[in-house]
Amino acid sequence: MENLVIEGCEIPLDKEGFLRNLNDWNPQVAEALAAQENIVLTEDHWDVIRLLQDFYREFELSPAMRPLVKYVAQYLGPEKGRSIFLMQLFPPSPAKIGSKIAGLPKPTNCL
Repeated sequence: MENLVIEGCEIPLDKEGFLRNLNDWNPQVAEALAAQENIVLTEDHWDVIRLLQDFYREFELSPAMRPLVKYVAQYLGPEKGRSIFLMQLFPPSPAKIGSKIAGLPKPTNCL
């Protein structure tokens, strides 16, 4: 995958489009990564992105789908803590695509 270029700055990505350096992440980078996935970020997306980053800070890894669903349910309630809700936000793989947009490493169990 090519690197992102935002306001003249080149941001290195790995072959799957994940940031090589987590410190390169900012909201503009998130918007650009989301655009590559044909996703327009809404407040619901940002809520989940913040939770993904919180999860990473707490556990030092990107969550797989099941832990992500439980974590979202814990903090955003049972209506949003459902696979179907997350699939609508980050198709086709919420854990993988959400982590990518949040600037996190690829979850270890994602293909």
